[in-house]
Amino acid sequence: MARIDLNCDMGESFGIYRLGDDEAIMDYVTSVNIACGFHAGDPLVMRKTVQMAIKKGVAIGAHPGFPDLLGFGRRAMRITPDEAYAYVVYQIGALSAFVQAEGGKMTHVKPHGALYNLAAKEPSLAEAIAQAVYDVNPTLVLYGLAGSELIAAGKKIGLRTASEVFADRTYQQDGSLTPRNVPQALITDEQEAVAQVIKMVSEGYVRTLEGIDVPIEAETVCIHGDSSNALAFAKTLYETLQREGFEIRAVV
Repeated sequence: MARIDLNCDMGESFGIYRLGDDEAIMDYVTSVNIACGFHAGDPLVMRKTVQMAIKKGVAIGAHPGFPDLLGFGRRAMRITPDEAYAYVVYQIGALSAFVQAEGGKMTHVKPHGALYNLAAKEPSLAEAIAQAVYDVNPTLVLYGLAGSELIAAGKKIGLRTASEVFADRTYQQDGSLTPRNVPQALITDEQEAVAQVIKMVSEGYVRTLEGIDVPIEAETVCIHGDSSNALAFAKTLYETLQREGFEIRAVV
């Protein structure tokens, strides 16, 4: 039976501001990536999200991003590889302390937003992130965009990697995501997003905006938890994949 991991970015509330229905969505995903306080989240939110993840039995990962609360980590920052290394070590360390305190286990790391997108294309940044993950815990799985420099860097250093695809994003011919500031970057039609996932996980191809099918490796599918229909979409995708005969389980 073919298997696939469904992951979701979570713990992105901050102070009095609430984002996403994390607890409910956890019923329809197998891995969660928890914000570590740089782009979103705070210590109380981190602890609560870890507690929920342990209760629900989903795999727990760190979701390190740029120190940019106002921009939600989606604005590119020009940082050195040394800075990237330190940022990632710092954030993994923060979340892992909560995981340990709650009696859980961290399984993976997935960079967030602009940090993720830059690391997909810039080898030096990708290598710094992979080195940071490896140095903290070489058994952690590194999540990265399928076919990206981040996946290559993780494999090179000896990490286990998970090639990630996106349900609600369109793709370019080089396998990269369409930038968010470009029209049609986001797929808002639920059935269209589900169909894209099925094509990627069943056939190993994704259709680009130009209508060209390009090969893609899909080991984990990202569901964004901050959209207005996130819960309904997660449920629909989960149930559709089950009907298609997929075993839905965490990478580890």
